[in-house]
Amino acid sequence: MPGTHTSKLRGRLLLLAAAGLISTTTLTSAAVANPAHDRPLQESLDSLVKQEKFPAALAWTSKGGRETSLVAGSSRLGKHDPVPHDAQVRAGSNTKSFTAVVVLQLVAEGRVDLDAPIEKYLPNVVRGPGIDAEKITVRNLLQHTSGLPNYTEHIGLEEFDKVQHKFFHPSDLLAAALAHPAKFAPGTKWEYSNTNYLLAGMLIEKITERPVQEQITRRVIEKAGLDHTYWPQPGDQTIRSPHPSGYAIGNPKTGKVVDATEMDPSWGGAAGQLISTPSDLAKFARALLDGKLLPARQLAEMRKTVDAPLLPGWRYGLGVFSVPLSCGGRYWGHGGDIDGFETRGGATDDGRSVGLAVTALPGTFGGDPEKSAKAVMSAVDTAFCE
Repeated sequence: MPGTHTSKLRGRLLLLAAAGLISTTTLTSAAVANPAHDRPLQESLDSLVKQEKFPAALAWTSKGGRETSLVAGSSRLGKHDPVPHDAQVRAGSNTKSFTAVVVLQLVAEGRVDLDAPIEKYLPNVVRGPGIDAEKITVRNLLQHTSGLPNYTEHIGLEEFDKVQHKFFHPSDLLAAALAHPAKFAPGTKWEYSNTNYLLAGMLIEKITERPVQEQITRRVIEKAGLDHTYWPQPGDQTIRSPHPSGYAIGNPKTGKVVDATEMDPSWGGAAGQLISTPSDLAKFARALLDGKLLPARQLAEMRKTVDAPLLPGWRYGLGVFSVPLSCGGRYWGHGGDIDGFETRGGATDDGRSVGLAVTALPGTFGGDPEKSAKAVMSAVDTAFCE
């Protein structure tokens, strides 16, 4: 999964489980206009709660001009607290797609060259053992083929209870990454690294001379009409609108699960800081594929993919995954994992759009994390195909 393998953003959950902790949530499935039509997806969401122990699951779909919002589970552990439909969640690495769009808009404006070295735009910034900024292109960054070490592996995220309310500055994140050697020569391999998008955000700020969050808001969020998506400002640890609580393992030594809803997301930055809703994430993917955010030439560049060996058939373009569907064809999207929330979904070329979220990372409440991660992807596939 993007988050599980996302440069081990939360890869520790493949090894750790909260021993002895069982969710006490009960189902609060949504009433829908056509229960028979939506039953397969509702059953998938219910299974994510019952079988995979996610406290809550939310989905939003648009197919054939029909929009549907479904939920399962409870907003709070141990309570019968209804899940708000299409609620706000932390979007994690979906942020990368927004960042990539802004970079590609700058390419369209003639202000950035995709195949120019990052050294051209950020001179004397990218330095480290085995790292040559003259050989790492902007395309390498957006495509995760730079070979740069991943900062999220080196800032203590495995002990969430110690960093939950800690502010990180981008320069500190970059320093944490560049203290480690390059993973491989640029362009020779694909490996997910949040450092790539940290630098993409710095590139945006250097070229525009404006904050990256302002550029993403003006150039993407407002342009796509995403009314419930925003970049938390420094110090804002809350989620503004109605939302379920998110849960995470506080410390691997104890396996204790903590409420992760309020946290400082500054370590995510241009790689993972946004807050959104399932419908807004789906609508963003729809606007992107429909050419509302990028000229045709840059959208075509975004869709040039390389093999992303996470699951069979997965490929990665410039800030987007291409994922095969069981019913044929593919969808384009990203996904995000951040303590407390996992999000998946995207859009197809034939008009279908899906956003799905759960309120913990796979394995938080025990069981097989890989199995649970695949169950989330199966629910997305059901949302597209059934």
